[in-house]
Amino acid sequence: MARIGVLGGTFDPPHIGHLAAAEDVAWKLGLDRVLFVPNRRPPHKQDQRVSAVRHRVAMVQLAIAGNPRFQLSTIELDREGLSYTIDTLRALRQEVPAGTEIYFLVGCDAVGELHMWHEPDAILDEFGLVIMERPIESAVNWDAAAARFPRIREQTCVVDVAELEISSKEIRNRVEEGAPIRYYVQPAVERYIRLQGLYGAA
Repeated sequence: MARIGVLGGTFDPPHIGHLAAAEDVAWKLGLDRVLFVPNRRPPHKQDQRVSAVRHRVAMVQLAIAGNPRFQLSTIELDREGLSYTIDTLRALRQEVPAGTEIYFLVGCDAVGELHMWHEPDAILDEFGLVIMERPIESAVNWDAAAARFPRIREQTCVVDVAELEISSKEIRNRVEEGAPIRYYVQPAVERYIRLQGLYGAA
């Protein structure tokens, strides 16, 4: 029985925090693959400027190259409309062999925002969540979450991952300011950002 992890996001750009967390989860849960799923139109970022799909896809491909367990999925880019998690997971379930276990990977801050997602109860009931949590301290308010989702502790799995305080927004800001981003992203991703002039790069 195959086990697949699904990591979604804008990946604008993908950074080493994404990669390290995905690798930790894959190792600890024995996942066969981790799918990196760039969003087309994230519902929670409609008021934000997001780089063109072709750039984000290219950067993900460069970031995960060389890791046979990591794979790009364009499932959200291949359909029109907003990128709802439940629709993506259900579509993936139709694409993989019967019996495949699908794990949806999220950061620990997602638990506090879960009530704002589209059909959150269906996500928990049909797939559950893998919470990628930094090991130093818990950022999850489980009592508050349980008030809205009474079975959430049963429907989630918490996995400690590497503590790397890096965000895509921080990287974009650093590029715009002319600050170095070496060691924040894969070398090939940095070269792509520079060559394409993304985020105000010279």
